[in-house]
Amino acid sequence: MNVDFKDFSRKMEKTLDVLADNFGAVRAGRANAKVLDRISVEYYGSETPLNGVATISSPDARTLVIQPWDTKLLKDIQKAIQVSDLGINPQNDGRVIRLVFPQLTEERRKELTKQVKKYAEDAKVAMRNIRRDGMDYVKKLKKNNEITEDDQKKAEKDLQDMLDKFIKKVDDATAAKEKELMAI
Repeated sequence: MNVDFKDFSRKMEKTLDVLADNFGAVRAGRANAKVLDRISVEYYGSETPLNGVATISSPDARTLVIQPWDTKLLKDIQKAIQVSDLGINPQNDGRVIRLVFPQLTEERRKELTKQVKKYAEDAKVAMRNIRRDGMDYVKKLKKNNEITEDDQKKAEKDLQDMLDKFIKKVDDATAAKEKELMAI
């Protein structure tokens, strides 16, 4: 009998998606609207994501322009960006907010690389926890005599192979992000 690991595979895919989102939020010297995904402003009494109250464009490789649909939000958006961990001072001209991304220093690149490695390690830990849950599931099936010992060994090997495949994807994504960060 084959043990179904679709749920565990789906959870690992979800972990990869979260990792990709985290990597997207790490700015690599180029203007990328994804760095603003975590920023929200208060709009009519509720916290609203920035891209829900403004148009975000990138006129060149180092600049993001935020044009709110309601100009009354300019100050709130400016304040939200200042208190975020972006480390960029927004320039407000009364109609739009400009974010100019400075060239990354060597020190900042190294900090960002450490952050990327931490995100990758968190993803690997999450995936190992998913594998552990899968192993517990297989042991439970064996205990209830739903599978044979040979099926248990094969299922555990399949689970480990699946984990190895996902860890390789994490390592590949991490290497690509580090290369992007270190490119001048």
